[in-house]
Amino acid sequence: MTLTSATPAQKGLWLPVFGITDPIAPLPTVPFKPWAKAVYDDRQAHELEPHTRCKPSGVARQFLTPYGVEFVELPELQRLYIFDVGGPHTYRTVYMDGRSHPAKLMPSFYGHSIGWWEGDTLVIDTTGFNEGFWLDRRGLPHTEALRTVERFTRVDSGAIRYEVTVDDSGAYTAPWTARFNLRWENGTELFEYVCQQANYAITLMVGDQESVDRTSPIIP
Repeated sequence: MTLTSATPAQKGLWLPVFGITDPIAPLPTVPFKPWAKAVYDDRQAHELEPHTRCKPSGVARQFLTPYGVEFVELPELQRLYIFDVGGPHTYRTVYMDGRSHPAKLMPSFYGHSIGWWEGDTLVIDTTGFNEGFWLDRRGLPHTEALRTVERFTRVDSGAIRYEVTVDDSGAYTAPWTARFNLRWENGTELFEYVCQQANYAITLMVGDQESVDRTSPIIP
């Protein structure tokens, strides 16, 4: 089984079938710690998402742009790549060679991902995240303790069911799971998307404020 295309002869991208600005899980089911809920609530008013500053977005957020993603599996390298179309033009590496996570990792936006197939389902286990991105477009927070298990299941030739289990003892009182679907858009390919330096996307970022203090180099 492959996630590369609908059929071996076709080209295209996978796009979300989801209200992409909705939370990825119903809020009553998310076991926030008090500080994490306070951060989430603040982000509803102050939409300072790092993605709007051309920063990479890990976990579910990677799949929640209107431009989609492309999966490229290279069996000879025992690796799988997930390419973003929109945003900072980054890609995620998934090691498919049976390795384990390193004992020490430098935290990063995509973390360290290892994957394997369980029948028609691709399973990806990831740890080593930094805190520089949101889990979804609404602002679900996380810490460097975050570990995720994602499952990509081919429902049919034109649909993937995506499921992610979030395990982060720093931000949540228990693990929790979110689900949504991706649909195949035939004929669409990766295209140039310019996410230019110093593009502050001011209308997206100031929320209900009149201005934002940009003197700090720290991404909120």
